[in-house]
Amino acid sequence: MTATPPQPNSPSVPGAQGHPARQAPFPVRKVAHVPDIDHVSRGAVRVARGARLAVRDTLALVALPLVAALVLPAAFAGGGTRRWFGGRAESQRAEAQAAKDAAAAAFYELDTAQRDLRISIETITAVDASPAARRAITDFEALGRRIDEVSHQYIQAVDAHDLDRDDLEASAASHARTELTKAKDELDKARRELDRFTDGLGPLLGKAETQLARLAPAVERARQGLLSASNALDAVRGSGLKADDLAARLAALAPELTKLNQGAGQHGVPQTLERAELVAREAEAVRVEAERLPEKAAEIDHRLVSLRTRAQALTTRAGQVEPVLSELRRRFTVACWQDLQSVPDRAGENVRQAELKLKEAQAARDEQRWPDATALLSTVRALLNSTDESVSAAGDRLRQLNAVQKDPQQEIDRTRFAIRDAQRLAMAGRNTPDPRHARPLDDSVARLERAIGTLEGRHPDYWHFLTETEAVRQSVARVVAQIREERGAGH
Repeated sequence: MTATPPQPNSPSVPGAQGHPARQAPFPVRKVAHVPDIDHVSRGAVRVARGARLAVRDTLALVALPLVAALVLPAAFAGGGTRRWFGGRAESQRAEAQAAKDAAAAAFYELDTAQRDLRISIETITAVDASPAARRAITDFEALGRRIDEVSHQYIQAVDAHDLDRDDLEASAASHARTELTKAKDELDKARRELDRFTDGLGPLLGKAETQLARLAPAVERARQGLLSASNALDAVRGSGLKADDLAARLAALAPELTKLNQGAGQHGVPQTLERAELVAREAEAVRVEAERLPEKAAEIDHRLVSLRTRAQALTTRAGQVEPVLSELRRRFTVACWQDLQSVPDRAGENVRQAELKLKEAQAARDEQRWPDATALLSTVRALLNSTDESVSAAGDRLRQLNAVQKDPQQEIDRTRFAIRDAQRLAMAGRNTPDPRHARPLDDSVARLERAIGTLEGRHPDYWHFLTETEAVRQSVARVVAQIREERGAGH
């Protein structure tokens, strides 16, 4: 009988096997291609076995007669402590190995899900500083500790049982299967907790992702806005306009652009979004004003010419006030024209002031101080408007006094019609008028009669009569407005 050297994979060869969990330090967080660590360790064992087998084969040849004498009778008698063709121990080993593989799959799935969740948490942290976001971070840290705990239990279970031992007993394999199955159940439970936590992050994560989605377009809009403003400013300067104030405003945005280029990682997403919107808004304002600057310069030139012409016309009209005042003095009482005595002097002074401001505005325009030029032109316009009203007042006074002197009845009828119309409105739908309406209307009737009485005599005060009738009509108009307002409100 020839002795056959035992094979490296034979169950009869004892040797320490590699443990998968010992290949990676606790805790395991990186998920990548995981080699078959059982094959790696088995390869190392085979190398060691090869050296041992060579020595053992030599000894076996020397001791062959003795071995044959001792082993063959026992073999034929059915002796020995190990079965060559499977048995209960091998079945338990297979079940334990299956439990080990299932636990390893659960471990790596949990680790992958945790890494994905960590990315979501980092997204929320970068965008949201609300109490809800801070609470989510705290809960994630607690969940991480729970995952570390069950991962440690899994690794301990793997390290505690060498399922590749040749002399593995059925009870040991069964115990290993139980512990590995328990470790898998804990890993699955932690995975379910992590999934529930992930589902609860939906609103916070959606809000954060929305802001992140807005970030890049907002920054790009700000950069494009600055570029457009710069191009518009260059075009204006090329036409001969300085636009120094616009250039200063654009230069003031340079630090903000620097912060935008540094990124949201350094300055925060909400702050970067706000800064991008500010830069885009300011740059757009500069661009619009730069593009409008040639039109604005032309408009100022036009206003300078127009106001200068108007000032010259008012100078001529102011010189015509004195003849009008002379006629008023000659034909009407002092009360009819006394308030107009200062019109010629006031008009002349206003025109001189306007002409002075026009010169200042022209100088500001030549120096391209556009805000100063605009403000000065507004002052000139106000002075000329006031002068125009004063000069017109003298001529209007003479026309009104001529009309009432010729036919005062027309003014009387006009005022009485307004009173009667208001009285009809006050009585509409009522048997007696409301005292709040009737009293001011009665007072208006009496006031009109007194004004008519002032027309008697040799030199009536027509101006007083005109001002009184106008005051009566205004009083009546207030009563009408009150009645309509009350009826519109349902009173």
